Amino acid sequence: MTVAPARAAAQEARTTKSRGTARFVLILGGLSAFGPLSIDMYLPALPRMAGDLHTADTTMQLTLTAFIIGLAVGQLVLGPLSDAFGRRRPLLFGLAFYVVGSVLCAVSPNAELLIAARGVQAIGAAAGIVIARATVRDLFSGTAMTKFFSMLMLVNGLAPILAPIIGGQILNWTSWRGVFVTLTLFGAALLAVVAFLLPEPLPVERRTPARLGSVLRGYARLLRDRVFLGYALASGLMFAGLFAYISGSSFVLQGVYGLSPQAFSLAFGANGIGIVLAGQLNGRLVGRFPERKLLTAGLLVSTAGGLGVLLAVVAHLGLFGLLIPLFLLVSSVGLVMPNASSLALAEHARSAGSASALLGVLQFVVGGIATPLVGLGGPGTALPMVLVMAGFSALALVAFLTLAKPAAQPHLS
Repeated sequence: MTVAPARAAAQEARTTKSRGTARFVLILGGLSAFGPLSIDMYLPALPRMAGDLHTADTTMQLTLTAFIIGLAVGQLVLGPLSDAFGRRRPLLFGLAFYVVGSVLCAVSPNAELLIAARGVQAIGAAAGIVIARATVRDLFSGTAMTKFFSMLMLVNGLAPILAPIIGGQILNWTSWRGVFVTLTLFGAALLAVVAFLLPEPLPVERRTPARLGSVLRGYARLLRDRVFLGYALASGLMFAGLFAYISGSSFVLQGVYGLSPQAFSLAFGANGIGIVLAGQLNGRLVGRFPERKLLTAGLLVSTAGGLGVLLAVVAHLGLFGLLIPLFLLVSSVGLVMPNASSLALAEHARSAGSASALLGVLQFVVGGIATPLVGLGGPGTALPMVLVMAGFSALALVAFLTLAKPAAQPHLS
């Protein structure tokens, strides 16, 4: 007579857990999407911004430079602070900072104030990125952590792909200032959600003091950790290839291969869906296969895709000869990033904020280096973009294979 109530209770528990997981996916996915949204959403508006503010295009590029620098500095500072004071307080401070910075961007009367405002905005965005990843490490470990990172690809996997499209659509009915108003509303909404719906994930007994000397020693230990560095570089170099694709694909697919804006949007969206599908496939395979094997597979697919796009351009294989390996290369992000992040953070539970900061800094700094390389050959060729994508994909595989080798187990006689 007690079987049915027991089953009902078990079903209710599973439903409650599923709802809680979905809530964390949406909140942490939104926080992790801050960087890509804030970088890519306003890119279509750069020429118009330069005209409105009566400044040179090169000066407007400094708004991107300021954001990348602020993102790096913000993560390096806020990561350790979240290890010391818990995740919520630094996160709420950062989100408030982001909202203020976005408002300043929207009302900036000149390029100089806009550049400074982008720096403020970036520090706030850094809090979302670094603390979201550290929070995952607080809540999960092992296979469960990798599965959760895979679920996050549903939200943040599409962010760098869709952000330029969203920005372009906003420009159809408002000025570039409307892009920053949209980002202000996004930041304010997440600030409210975090304030009311995200509990503190880091208990007091697991916090570490925020002394400058101990923070610097912690970073030094992480940088000396060959295995951590291998995983971090693999994800950072992979992210750089994605940055190269985002910054160069519109010029290549429309300017070189003649796609219309509508056809380009379809191709761009298809590659974004590929990232999400690969992330969900990874979530199903985790547990059946070790994360290292799945990461190896993802990096091999990425490298094969990189060689494919390079061959397509050099051998003049045409549009479809390029699109097929390009889909493989971009989609492999969904396999690489969840496993690399999970493996990098696995052994650093007590310094998850600092470890998350280094992961994020490597991703955006290396990505910032990759972006200008795409334009070196001028607008009439696809070769620079595919060279950068293929090169960084191959370097990610090399970093993983050479640095991220687990220490050999001693033989017992």
